[in-house]
Amino acid sequence: MGMGTTVLSLRIDAELLERLRDHAAKRGMSVQDYVVRTLIRDDFDERFQTAVEETEKFYGVI
Repeated sequence: MGMGTTVLSLRIDAELLERLRDHAAKRGMSVQDYVVRTLIRDDFDERFQTAVEETEKFYGVI
């Protein structure tokens, strides 16, 4: 199943945009790709951490 795309408009300050440009450039990426990848990674980390916690509860580690 394919996913469509949606435009998300953000208002950020110039200093943050400069930092994003620097981080993206170091990776040879566009600012858009860098931001999207960062959000995806953060979302994955959050879901992975929840799964680990649920597993630990199940096995009585916590």
